[in-house]
Amino acid sequence: MFHIKENNTTIKTEVTAGMTTFLTMAYIVIVNPVILGAAGVPFDQVFLATIIAAAIGTLWMALAANYPIAIAPGMGLNAYFTSMVLGSNGAIDYVTAFAAVFVAGLIFILLSLTSLRKVLIQAIPENLKHAITAGIGLFVAFIGMRLSGLIVANEANLVGLGDLTSPPVALTLLGLLITVIFMSLNISGGIFYGMIVTGIVAFFTGQLKFETGFIKLPSLPEGILIWNPLEALQLVIEYGLYGVVFSFLLVTLFDTTGTMIGVAKQAGLLKDNKMPRMRQALLADSFAATAGAMVGTSPTTAYVESTAGVAAGGRTGLTSLTVAVLFILAAFFGPLVGSLSSVAAITAPALIIVGSLMIGAVKQIEWEKFDEAFPAFLIVLAMPLTSSIATGIAFGFISYPLMKIFKGKGKSVHPILYVFAILFTIQLLIAPH
Repeated sequence: MFHIKENNTTIKTEVTAGMTTFLTMAYIVIVNPVILGAAGVPFDQVFLATIIAAAIGTLWMALAANYPIAIAPGMGLNAYFTSMVLGSNGAIDYVTAFAAVFVAGLIFILLSLTSLRKVLIQAIPENLKHAITAGIGLFVAFIGMRLSGLIVANEANLVGLGDLTSPPVALTLLGLLITVIFMSLNISGGIFYGMIVTGIVAFFTGQLKFETGFIKLPSLPEGILIWNPLEALQLVIEYGLYGVVFSFLLVTLFDTTGTMIGVAKQAGLLKDNKMPRMRQALLADSFAATAGAMVGTSPTTAYVESTAGVAAGGRTGLTSLTVAVLFILAAFFGPLVGSLSSVAAITAPALIIVGSLMIGAVKQIEWEKFDEAFPAFLIVLAMPLTSSIATGIAFGFISYPLMKIFKGKGKSVHPILYVFAILFTIQLLIAPH
């Protein structure tokens, strides 16, 4: 079913890769309820909604598309959701906000059923694709360093080096060293085994604790929040949430598209620079976003942490199937997953190493052609500095057509890039991001 032999992999490798991906993104089941909780959504509601959305999207990716890419509610989008509710001064409650997410998800499904998203990916110039991969790599590594405390806020320079003698940072460095050794010895699943060893050290040094136990039955205290498309659309019209729907749609579209390109390229799954089973893959986050909004979570996206599983050898949908099963199991082990996710040093080394693997894509960028190189450079630079894949892509999409026009090559640019350059300009200047 998953064409294991054709993809030169094994069941053991795929399952190990799935476990690796899950451990690097498991934090979302704890962090997402905390962020959306600020908007008034009950913790248990968001916790289970997060798992439902992740399971639906990732299962679709596994069974329909056969890609090692995991889907879950996106970081950044959840913060935007909360800021929208809190910024309304009580005018908009979280149910109304979920209605906007629901409508965006339905539009997303319609777009995915057409050829627009497929045409979009094929219209992206090769140099921008390489830049997206490299930019995501830097972004992932930055996340790992920031979560672990290796990089901290600095008043003079915005960011600076953390306290290397603090237990979390010291554990991160030890975990990084152990994982680098495993990778250098070409041990299959080295990233996963590195996390296991780091977790054991964390437990015996008192950094990993299980104070709240291991098991708790999941629940949806408020049930299904929104299900009627007409009612959701009526709320969007009543409160004038058109810009919100557009922002959710645009950011999710390019976060997912950019991440899929990066992960697929990292895994060597692009054929003739095209993604087979494109429509099936793109439908995964569309269905997940819609289902997630119904039960109480912000929009979903393809997760950059999927690259950790790819680096561990994941090449097929069996990797994402493993992730989906673990998410479902996590619904019953909330306290345990929360304990593991709370120790950034366990997952940070994996993210840093994955970043080092993905940055290699910059060598394929045509640096000698300035009109190709500069937009690619902006993508690579902007993603980690703005902590947004979508913003990095926006800079590239806006600058690329402009560079070509100045070069007298405006006709060589795909028309759809001009359209999205305008939309991105509006989104960056006017809409919240």
